Amino acid sequence: VTIGIDFHWERTESQCFRGALDIIVDGDLPVVINTVDIEQYLQSVISSEMSAAASLEFLKVHAVISRSWLLAQTEKRDKSAKAKPVSCMRSDTELIQWFDREDHRLFDVCADDHCQRYQGITRIVSPTVKEATEATCGMVLTYENEICDTRFSKCCGGMTEAFENAWEPHPHPYLTKVRDSRQCEEIDLSDEDRARAWILGSPPAFCNTADKSILEQVLNNYDRETPSFYRWTVTYSQDELSELIRQRSDIDFGQIVDLVPVQRGVSGRIVKLRIEGTKRTMTVGKELLIRRFLSPSHLYSSAFVAEKEPGEGGIPRSFVLRGAGWGHGVGLCQIGAAVMCAEGYDHRRVLEHYYPGSRIEQRYKK
Repeated sequence: VTIGIDFHWERTESQCFRGALDIIVDGDLPVVINTVDIEQYLQSVISSEMSAAASLEFLKVHAVISRSWLLAQTEKRDKSAKAKPVSCMRSDTELIQWFDREDHRLFDVCADDHCQRYQGITRIVSPTVKEATEATCGMVLTYENEICDTRFSKCCGGMTEAFENAWEPHPHPYLTKVRDSRQCEEIDLSDEDRARAWILGSPPAFCNTADKSILEQVLNNYDRETPSFYRWTVTYSQDELSELIRQRSDIDFGQIVDLVPVQRGVSGRIVKLRIEGTKRTMTVGKELLIRRFLSPSHLYSSAFVAEKEPGEGGIPRSFVLRGAGWGHGVGLCQIGAAVMCAEGYDHRRVLEHYYPGSRIEQRYKK
């Protein structure tokens, strides 16, 4: 099975599963669908998304949000069956696109990072994982009686992003800006100067940690191949960046002259980026499209500043991208949540922190 599809950790591995396997043909391709009980599915998810050796409270946190996300996607699919939302807006000067789950026609969710990591019983399912799922059985987060679309990412970089800046333009009140620390100071990171200072600095945050015992709870073996994520640096020569963008976008910009943030979200992530080239200039977004254009797989996040090394004739010699966070940054920050649990916060307090205004509700029992 291929895991981490299109990401920098992509690889293949043999996997084992509980439940039934249905093999169907869709066009010319075989599709293998695993039918499994939701609580058994969740035991695998929280063991695949992170480590089964994580703390009990952190595992409870993830059991609740993974269950909520799954059920919310099922409800969303049923509601949107008649009217598929627009996910791409294109003109000669602008390409705005976001990616969600509408393409899953034959099954509820896929087994990779596109949805939630689900690697069957390939990952060790510990007694603590079973305890966490049993203790939270049927529990979901709700907002105004609807199950919350509980998004999460590896590392928010110190501030979480608003839902509408990553996906369709429909705000979710519980998926908004949250300072990932004990401090409640308001910071407007949609402002370019403030975003630059934030990204180039190292402000205190729950997810600003190098504690190996905590990181091992969140990052499994291939995730730990990523050396830095709270703050990171990527460097491209002029030729490397120009060819990379041409290949990834299928658009010939010529030599890249500048990368200009047009709009930033509340976490400092770039929502719209203007790519200026000698042959063409175009504004692209949202965050995932930007990350795809600027990396052979996916850039860690779109919260970055681009620094240029001057060259001849106004053409930069190279670009240095200095960034913050790993992932879209919406909702729960996995590393931040692990730190909170290590510092004594229980799962309810962690959920309140990352999903403000939501409440825990038990929708079914074992």
